[in-house]
Amino acid sequence: MKKIAIIATLVLSTAAVFIGCKDKRDPGRAYMPDMAYSRAYESYATRDSSVFTTDPNDVGHKIFYNNRAPLGTIKRGELFPFNVPNDSNGLLNLSSLVKNPLAPMNGKELEEAGRLFNINCAVCHGAKAESNGPLAVKVGGVKNIVAASPGYSDGRLFFVMEYGQLNMGSYASQLTREQRWRIVQYIRTLEPKAGAAVSTPANADSAKAK
Repeated sequence: MKKIAIIATLVLSTAAVFIGCKDKRDPGRAYMPDMAYSRAYESYATRDSSVFTTDPNDVGHKIFYNNRAPLGTIKRGELFPFNVPNDSNGLLNLSSLVKNPLAPMNGKELEEAGRLFNINCAVCHGAKAESNGPLAVKVGGVKNIVAASPGYSDGRLFFVMEYGQLNMGSYASQLTREQRWRIVQYIRTLEPKAGAAVSTPANADSAKAK
């Protein structure tokens, strides 16, 4: 009898071990599933087209969801939005009221800002922002940044990268807000020191800015 009890105990212990070591990703039964699992949807997740629609004309037949994040929200870690309107008043007046939100760059940040400038800007503006990049002649009207930037606020420089100007398109989709503000800081490091002459290449158009 004692031997049977020992065998039974070993069998039960072994079964408990195997049962307890099953797939830990399965939480088992949920007492209140609505409390355990969120019904929220990710903004850009794929929707069941038989249930959801992005067409306002289908409202009533399907659930309308436009796949956009709520207005006024920003992604985690992102800087606050640049709310200056894309018009002449925004460029000439309102942008000057916006200050660069970033602290001064350290060595690594300066190196990274220079890399971003060379990738995105130097192809037209040149490595020293003197409008002598490889595409300057083909594009035309490329701005000599170092000649003009001392008279421009940080907000105005950012405005041009945000919305684009003349032949230059917007870089809002290529660069994050922080990266664009870093490039503004980098441009300041290219500006000539007080009393230094600024060269103006022959292909620079002083009347039209890129």
